[in-house]
Amino acid sequence: MQKVARILGIIAIFGVIIAAMIASFNQKTPNSEKVWDKDTTVGNMEADNYFIIYSDIVCPYCVAFENAIIEHEEEFQQYIKENDILVEVRLSDFLYEYGQSNPISSRYSAEAVYCAKKEGKFWDYYNHVIPTVWNNYFKIAGKNAFIELNAKDKSFWISIGKEVGLGDSFEKCVKNDEVLPEVMEIARKTVEHIDGMPYFKFNKYIFSGFSLDQGWEHVKMHFATGLKNR
Repeated sequence: MQKVARILGIIAIFGVIIAAMIASFNQKTPNSEKVWDKDTTVGNMEADNYFIIYSDIVCPYCVAFENAIIEHEEEFQQYIKENDILVEVRLSDFLYEYGQSNPISSRYSAEAVYCAKKEGKFWDYYNHVIPTVWNNYFKIAGKNAFIELNAKDKSFWISIGKEVGLGDSFEKCVKNDEVLPEVMEIARKTVEHIDGMPYFKFNKYIFSGFSLDQGWEHVKMHFATGLKNR
């Protein structure tokens, strides 16, 4: 009887260990531990679904995707609420740091965005600069607008900030490269996670690229696929 009891005890211990291992394996990492910057997120922080946009403002395909969302902002907000989605934008000067042509406007635009974030206006700037770049450049000239945008100096990106109420401290921040270390660090982290630009990760669904003639319906198709791949 004692031998049987010992065997049953050993079996029970192994059962507890295996159950603990399974529970640990299935435990989901909280979004709050995965997010790089809470200021660049929208939606419920503890949502069941997590969507990441890796972007560069002078990337035409990034802007096409993001502008489609901004043009349908109300529907987008309702969609992420109904489907319990947290969205994070990881914007950087990726094309300047790691692209083939190293466009300086990639860096200037990223600095402007993070200077705006420093003032508590990340979304104000982001939601204005994306349509500005799309409607005035990429929508008209397609990817060829990339050359024209790259000729813009810091004053262009500063002027966009002024249009959303950013003032002297924002301008000083951009001119003096005050957030450049942050911008460079985000680009460094980005290159460790992606192999091209744009790049999107929604739950277990990963996709890159977006056509300039695609719009909101195509964005929703990607969202739907992401919801199915948890």
